Amino acid sequence: MSDITDASANGFVREQFSPQRPPPGNTTGPLAWVRANLFSTPGNAIMTILGILLVLWIVPQIYNFMIGHAVFNGTVDDCRVADVGACWIYIQSRFSFFIYGFYPPAEYWRVNTVFVLLALLLLPLLVPRAPFKRINALLFFVVFPIVAFNLLHGGVFGLSVVPTESWGGLMVTLIIALVGIICSLPLGIVLALGRRSKLPIIKTLCVCFIELWRAVPLITVLFMASVMLPLFMPQGMTVDKLLRALVGVTLFTAAYLAEVVRGGLAAIPRGQFEAASSLGLSYWKSMMFIVLPQALKHSIPGIVNNFISLFKDTSLVSIVGIFDLLNTVQSASSDANWATPTRAVTGYVFAGMIFWIFCFSMSRYSQWMERRLHTGHKR
Repeated sequence: MSDITDASANGFVREQFSPQRPPPGNTTGPLAWVRANLFSTPGNAIMTILGILLVLWIVPQIYNFMIGHAVFNGTVDDCRVADVGACWIYIQSRFSFFIYGFYPPAEYWRVNTVFVLLALLLLPLLVPRAPFKRINALLFFVVFPIVAFNLLHGGVFGLSVVPTESWGGLMVTLIIALVGIICSLPLGIVLALGRRSKLPIIKTLCVCFIELWRAVPLITVLFMASVMLPLFMPQGMTVDKLLRALVGVTLFTAAYLAEVVRGGLAAIPRGQFEAASSLGLSYWKSMMFIVLPQALKHSIPGIVNNFISLFKDTSLVSIVGIFDLLNTVQSASSDANWATPTRAVTGYVFAGMIFWIFCFSMSRYSQWMERRLHTGHKR
């Protein structure tokens, strides 16, 4: 540009090439990303170096405990030597207890059958393109709970009765999480719609319910369900301990989900409601076919976040005497035959890995659903 200006001002055109300049640095590729994100400023460079040093210090420690110095084969005496890592043979010996609790070993096939049915019915529901969605949903939400309860509890078709006091381990954790997730979502949607209702009685009842359950911690809810609820029952009538925990967890989670769904409803433009009214749709039709699908799409992160919290909070049922996964790990650590330096840590690491697998899977699936449903709103 300067050459053209000089030419027009002085009446001549440059006859020689300009001196060559060095090429610009790379703006793409791994090295460019490292320079731009890790060493862009002196402060970032210092933090990067400190982070690398921290990783170099932590990773070998974790590797030595989990793999390098861990005991995968042998006897309990191999876990009692100095500087020993994780005692995985302890997990192998107590694995059945961690999964089934006190369930009779001869009846493990019933629990395994429920696990297989759960996987066969749940996985097609999570795949949008899977066929026969209505039949699959009917089998999962109506037929499967009945079949699963009869298999686990027994008392029908010649199956021996196994009371819920004998249930435990990962089986109970999954039962509480699944029942809480499946039952709390529709209840939370109804509460959210009720809180936005123009009818004073319905709105007041929903507001009182939501605020009451959100004002107390889950541990208090479980204590009330376990200790106080039997006091209000008729004399001689009892409620199963696991059922009390299921009701408490479901109602507690529904109150939080109601606020998440209400936030999604508030994010819907007013024009969507007016468009539904202009088509002559009733309130429930406009909600079912126009408003709620959009609101739930906006609420996916918050809904899944509550599901993940619910799955982790299942460990709190141990305080009311229910042997979930964490409680079985704690109970097994009192076995004197496995008194080793790393027994307790190994058990908690195993439980943590199980929780991480399920929570991380829910998180990744929700992100995939967000990308799939995120149509026409990208900026």
